[in-house]
Amino acid sequence: MSEQTLLSLQALTKSFGDTKVLKGISLDVKKGEFLTLLGPSGCGKTTTIRIIAGLIPPDTGRVILNGEDVTDLPPNKRNVNTVFQNYALFPHMNVERNITYGLRMRSVPRDRQRELTKTMLDLVRLPGYERRMPSMLSGGQRQRVAIARAVVLEPDVLLLDEPLGALDLKLRQQMQRELKELQARLGITFIYITHDQEEALNMSDRIAIMNNGAFEQIGTPEDIYERPATRFAAQFIGQGSLFEGEIIKVDKGIASIKLTFGEALAACANALAPGSKAAVSVHAERVNISAAPVPGFKIRAKIIAHRYAGSALRTELKLSDGNELIASNLCAASDLPAAGEMVYVYWDPGHAAIIGEGAL
Repeated sequence: MSEQTLLSLQALTKSFGDTKVLKGISLDVKKGEFLTLLGPSGCGKTTTIRIIAGLIPPDTGRVILNGEDVTDLPPNKRNVNTVFQNYALFPHMNVERNITYGLRMRSVPRDRQRELTKTMLDLVRLPGYERRMPSMLSGGQRQRVAIARAVVLEPDVLLLDEPLGALDLKLRQQMQRELKELQARLGITFIYITHDQEEALNMSDRIAIMNNGAFEQIGTPEDIYERPATRFAAQFIGQGSLFEGEIIKVDKGIASIKLTFGEALAACANALAPGSKAAVSVHAERVNISAAPVPGFKIRAKIIAHRYAGSALRTELKLSDGNELIASNLCAASDLPAAGEMVYVYWDPGHAAIIGEGAL
């Protein structure tokens, strides 16, 4: 553990019956970090934060918080708090009493409770809401109160289990910005759970992609998006394609790869030997269409259709081996060749990634 590590998960395992939910995961979380556990339903995200919170014990492994082994401590003995998707506000208590509930359990003086309530409501942009009941609040307002109730106790770590999942798209996007700003102001370590990749990319300092009880990749949003380390990470993040082939050569970090439908270039972090099996991962918005060949690329495709998708035009392409490829461009259909025409396909090699055989 480094000096900056606040929370360390060490080789955690957990099974429910015959189902292995966590398979020896390890992770260090830094002080003041916004870390997101991202993955599909059933991958082990919620089990992980329930173990961190002390709500369930791991079968094996340790949880180290602030240098102390808290693996066997109950929830009230570790300085961690949780915000749930369903808010979990007390319906018979007004906003002030909801926020001060934990403070009352700690016998904090009433004057200090009122002072902290005002501070928290200012922080979550709900000044003057002390006397409102939860039933009088919108979904976004209830979520803000739930967050205020959690952070008023000044936890070392705040766990957020899909807290925005019940909100509509516009409100969810607004709350994403507000949560990130709030975390930056407070300096509290946030561990956030979501299956929404856009949410994770927008908010996180680092993302840990989970799949089947293990971490597929841990890195910054840019690392995760631009340089997927495994087949699962490449297919889970963004709208892209993954094509398998064979390395021709690697020169100065750029690999030439032979695919079933032609040849292409892509960034390669590892020095793969010619003849190695590998795959190229490329996102739809990185795929370009040209009327003429582009050096380093030998990919011909037929335009099947252009689909208007609001923020971009999606072009469906059929490759020579029958595979399909999507190109997403900020342009009008009139700017591109028409359906039925043959074109050349290419991309900036720096915005495509090579995944070695061991990670496929």
